[in-house]
Amino acid sequence: MKGFASFPRFKGGHALDLKVKDDSGSVWLFRLSIRKKNYLKPVFSKGWCKFVQSKNLKVGDKVKLYKQEDEASGAQFKIKAKKAVRIFGVVFGYVKA
Repeated sequence: MKGFASFPRFKGGHALDLKVKDDSGSVWLFRLSIRKKNYLKPVFSKGWCKFVQSKNLKVGDKVKLYKQEDEASGAQFKIKAKKAVRIFGVVFGYVKA
């Protein structure tokens, strides 16, 4: 769970809703959940597929999810998506999705 240290705690439950803002200012609601037993690795469920489809993301594209501290509004979660630029199947870089 080291990579998820910035996320809110589950507080005894197995799911929580997370509001995330993208580069265009759109707010997405993702459900972050863990299984109840033996597999504590968090996964996104609700809202994730809609985000991926809206950005037309494919395997090999990049998504960065991070927490940004803001003095006025407190902590906010942000997300950035980048599409791989491929020429003849070779990735040459990434552009904003």
